[in-house]
Formats: sequence, C-alpha cells, structure tokens
Amino acid sequence: MTEMFQIYKCNICGNVVEVLHTGQGQLVCCGQPMELKEEKREDAGQEKHVPVIEPRNGKIKVRVGEVPHPMEEAHYIEWIELHTGEHLERVHLKPGDPPEATFLCPFGTPLYARAYCNIHGLWRQDTFPKK
Repeated sequence: MTEMFQIYKCNICGNVVEVLHTGQGQLVCCGQPMELKEEKREDAGQEKHVPVIEPRNGKIKVRVGEVPHPMEEAHYIEWIELHTGEHLERVHLKPGDPPEATFLCPFGTPLYARAYCNIHGLWRQDTFPKK
C-alpha cells in the first residue's frame, strides 16, 4: 500500500513520482516496480544532505547540509520541500543554484523538510534548531 508523500523512482528511465493519493496497487514504470526512496536522516560520509531548517524574519529557510551540497551538472539537489501536515511547498533547483530555498509557510508550523539529491536520494529533517 502506498502512503501520502512517498517518493518512488524508476531505476530504468529515472522517473520520480510523489504519491498524492494512497492506494493498494504497486507503482510500475518501464515494466518494472518502482523503488520506494527511503527518507535518510543522518549523513554518514563526506557529502552533506540532511536539510537544515532556519526560521528567519517570518519565513523558513532550508539549506541542504551544514556544509553546502555540491550543485554540479553530475551531482546536485533537484528539489527541496517544506511540509506542514497536509500542505507542502516545493522549490526545484538546477546545477549552479545555491542548495537552499526560502518558504513563506502560510499554512502553519513546518513539521519537516525534505531534499532530493540526484545521486544520493531522499533526505529529511524533522526538527527546528533551538533558538
């Protein structure tokens, strides 16, 4: 069974989909089941992927990594999302952009942020840093 906001990727063509309605079926692309992308929450290597959530002047800034993530043609953050329960906002990025996004957050208190790296997959942060 799929769940709201799950991310799946086709390992053949590279399609990425986010679940908008739950269902019983299996997601398939290119004749094969799509891979559920697990939300990673801790960086283990030199690359830094975990989103950093920073409240600023009534807005929310989300940076990817304590050390900025590379934004090169072959390795970059494709998008950053901010979730407030049933609502989400997403900013799409491209190589050369800074690995960050600023959100107005009009739908309430943010619950978590996610970022998607084209090589290392899906990353999530649930908590605000202490002020």
